[in-house]
Amino acid sequence: MQLYSFFNSSTSYRVRIALGLKGVAFDTLPVNIRVGEHRDETYVATVNPSAVVPAIVDGQFSLGQSLAIIDYLDAAYPEPRLIPQDTEARARVLELSSLISCDIHPVNNLRILKYLQEVLKVSPEQKDAWYQHWIAQGMAGVERLLSRHSHGQWCFGDAPTLADVCLIPQIANAQRMRCDLSRYTRAMAIYAHAIEHPAFAQAAPAMQPDYSA
Repeated sequence: MQLYSFFNSSTSYRVRIALGLKGVAFDTLPVNIRVGEHRDETYVATVNPSAVVPAIVDGQFSLGQSLAIIDYLDAAYPEPRLIPQDTEARARVLELSSLISCDIHPVNNLRILKYLQEVLKVSPEQKDAWYQHWIAQGMAGVERLLSRHSHGQWCFGDAPTLADVCLIPQIANAQRMRCDLSRYTRAMAIYAHAIEHPAFAQAAPAMQPDYSA
């Protein structure tokens, strides 16, 4: 399998974790979104029409969008499952995953931050305030959900799920942007546990072949 990835992309980070948890071997093909390689005509035409990372190529099958990729991996490589089959457990995992992937991530990804600075001409301080505001809004919701429904060492039980796969990259990016996460005690306890797991550790940005400080 091939994974088109950028080291600091939280969506790429999600897929790296999922592949590691499932023990699926893959080759990393770096796509530098900082310089626009994700908009390269060949990449868009042959790999990912959405012009984003991540994307996978599995034999003759290619797919973009991290949640679709992870759902595909659950079907193609079913052990361990990341999206539970039990109706209520599945709904709970998807609830938290959606909060992160739909409410937090889209307003804070690189293309939004670049638009704020390059088109709307906000200052670096205003850009940071934007990022930190939406992290605070989203992580408060995450913490409330975890406080009400979480159990075990992971978000939902004694094994990682899609919820953990989404949560850990989001926290890592928030830390990189100097957000105060101290009030999210349950989320941070899960993060501290997860980063010791080999699949999460190997998926970290600093471990990627295209890493740069």
